[in-house]
Amino acid sequence: MDEIVTGVEHYLTENVPVKLISQGAEALVFETSVHPYNPNKTDETYIIKYRPQKAYRHPQIDKTLTKHRTLGESRCLAKLATMSGINAPQLIACDPYNGYIWQSKIGGLLPNGEFSNLKNYLWFNKNDPYSTINVENVLISVGKQIGILHCNQYVHGDLTSSNIVLEKSGLNNWIPFLIDFGLSSYSTLVEDKGVDLYVLERAILSTHSSFAENYNKWLLKGYESAYNEFYGAKSSELVQVLKKFEEVRLRGRKRSMIG
Repeated sequence: MDEIVTGVEHYLTENVPVKLISQGAEALVFETSVHPYNPNKTDETYIIKYRPQKAYRHPQIDKTLTKHRTLGESRCLAKLATMSGINAPQLIACDPYNGYIWQSKIGGLLPNGEFSNLKNYLWFNKNDPYSTINVENVLISVGKQIGILHCNQYVHGDLTSSNIVLEKSGLNNWIPFLIDFGLSSYSTLVEDKGVDLYVLERAILSTHSSFAENYNKWLLKGYESAYNEFYGAKSSELVQVLKKFEEVRLRGRKRSMIG
C-alpha cells in the first residue's frame, strides 16, 4: 500500500500532498488540497480516485479496462452535471490512461467522527427515537435522488448505503449525494432499474435489518415522488419499474432458498 501511495505522489509531483481516505476492491480514494489546474488554489479540498494496476490481469487487458472504466465514470459525472436535481460530485479532471479522476469533495463528519455516508448515518441514529423524522426525511430524499437518476435513463450499478454521501445543510438537514459511478451506465431497461433498487434494498437489509422495512419503505416513497414529478402521477413508467423490481425480488428470494 505504501508503494501505491508513493506512486500516486510521484505521478502528481511532489507539490501535491495526498491522504488516503478509502480503499475499495477496484480503486483508492485520496484527499488533496491542491487543484489540478491551479496549484496556488489551496482553499478547498478535492478527491482523487485512482485505479491501480492489477497484477493478476494481463497488462494490456488491465490498461484497457482501466481506461474504459475511468472514461465511463468521468463521462457519467459530466452528464449528471447537466441534469436538473441530481446531486453528484463535480468532475474536475480525468486521466483515463493512468486511471485517475479528480473531483470535488462532498460530505463531512457525523458528530461521532464517522464519515457521513448513509450507512454510518443510519448506524449513528438507530437508537435515537427523536431522530426518526430526520431519518425518514433523509431516506425520502435519497429515494428521490435515485428516482431522478432513473428518470433520466441512468442506472448506478452499485447502489449501496456506502455509495450515498450526506452533506449537512442547517441544523438537522442532510442533502444526499450519489457517488462512485464506476459501474454506471445509460439504460432505458426497467430490468436495470429494478436491479438498482434491489441491490440497495439488500444492502439496507444486511446492515440495518431491525429497521429495514421502514427504511426501504421511505426510500420507495421518495423514488415514487421523483417519477410523479417527472412523468405525472400514476405514470406507466413507474408501474413498470416497480413491477420489474418485484420480479427481481422474487428471483433473489428463490436463489436464497436454493442456496
